[in-house]
Amino acid sequence: MTTPERKHTAAGQPGDALSASRADVALFWTARILSVVGVIVAAVAAFLTGAMLIHGQPAYAVLLSVIFLAGVVAALRFWGRRTATQARFKALRWIAAAVFATALAMALWLVPSTATEPSLSAMKSDAKVTVSETPEQIVLSPAGAVSELGVFFQPGARVDARAYAAFLRPLAEAGHTVVIPKQPFGIAFLSTGAFNAARAEHPPVDRWVVGGHSLGGTVAAIDAQSHSAPSGDGVVGLMLYASYPATDMSTLTAKVLSISGSNDGLATPEKINASKANLPAKTTYTVIEGGVHADFGNYGPQAGDGQPDISPDTARKEITEASLTFVKSLSKQG
Repeated sequence: MTTPERKHTAAGQPGDALSASRADVALFWTARILSVVGVIVAAVAAFLTGAMLIHGQPAYAVLLSVIFLAGVVAALRFWGRRTATQARFKALRWIAAAVFATALAMALWLVPSTATEPSLSAMKSDAKVTVSETPEQIVLSPAGAVSELGVFFQPGARVDARAYAAFLRPLAEAGHTVVIPKQPFGIAFLSTGAFNAARAEHPPVDRWVVGGHSLGGTVAAIDAQSHSAPSGDGVVGLMLYASYPATDMSTLTAKVLSISGSNDGLATPEKINASKANLPAKTTYTVIEGGVHADFGNYGPQAGDGQPDISPDTARKEITEASLTFVKSLSKQG
């Protein structure tokens, strides 16, 4: 004969619902909701990311995969129950729920801006430039004679590394090896060791220009400060695209080029002017009249940016011309 006590301890029976507290019920429904939201967020983020799931650094694709699988497992577990049961280790489960919710928010925020034309076409090899792509970087290699001066360029935050190919390819056509790292989650500060790796992989190049767009330029400035030397070896140039350093670099021995847009709504003219005290006195400043933040790469419009008064193609040509002039001036030295 079955006792009343055993009726109340059978999983999924009414007795469990009665023994569950309000906190148990809240935790139960939180897990249910998060499981569904997790699957949806992972799917939507993957759709919005598109080709970047293949062409980007793998960390973001791994994050979305983990979120999707965790959501599916949680859905099977919690939606398979009819009622809440008394949960053990409630504090740990609430912490896990908070961590999962934070991961969902990060996944949406980290959706990258995918490269557009003409940079996508610039990713194709031809008789002048050989383009190689790995999960960690893009390399534009001159098909002819290779200069001893290379270019290492950090993308802006959450921007497809391919978006800069059309801007930097002319440098490769001029004989300079160009390396564009693919940053984990599209954040340059997570790619601070990439420059050292690039130096080791390209031994014919013994002098470098480091550069970057926006946050990428800030990280490139750190590399310039760490690796420049009065001897002229290592980093000999710093190229800032709509960017500025985070610290005082006024004594930097490397030459500096700062290219900015007059209509930039993010790296505004006021911010560029304020940063001049942190750069060497002989820094070269080039302003793209009518240019905006998103004109420094081919990835579409950007939230918070200004309104352009020139076409993206015109801005790109002016940026490339200034970059070529700067790099050529350094390749004549030493």
